[in-house]
Amino acid sequence: MSDTYIRLIPTDRDWQPAPATAASAAAYMTGLLSGPGDAVERVENRFYHRVTLIDAGMYTTRIICPCCDGDIAMDWLGSLVRQNGGVSFDHLDVTVPCCRAVIELDSLRYEEPIGFARFEISAMNPTQARDELDAGELARVADLLGHPVAQIIAHY
Repeated sequence: MSDTYIRLIPTDRDWQPAPATAASAAAYMTGLLSGPGDAVERVENRFYHRVTLIDAGMYTTRIICPCCDGDIAMDWLGSLVRQNGGVSFDHLDVTVPCCRAVIELDSLRYEEPIGFARFEISAMNPTQARDELDAGELARVADLLGHPVAQIIAHY
């Protein structure tokens, strides 16, 4: 069985909300995704001690270097995560294989958005008329959190 997620992360990768603020935003998302004809399996907040890769699962199919516009193999990112011992990082500086430039992982261009964060709100298996939150809904989550958010749609 496969799962789809709507994942919201702060635009500042190190920022985290207060737990009560995060709970309010998660409650809003639960209500938003549980209306007539809609459902969600669960909505949860996740706090991470280190900056963590928030990926798009099978939706991430291409990585492009911003320095040389070269394609970077998906296997390279997977190897990097394995070498790191997981998806949490102490620093994001890497040497890219295409042109050997040293850049931060979050400056690479990913075909489907991914991100790096110490906090996320994750909605598992939402069923609704559209696959993502609209601009107004994202703005409301940002207002509740007190910080702008980015949206990542993931499928595993």
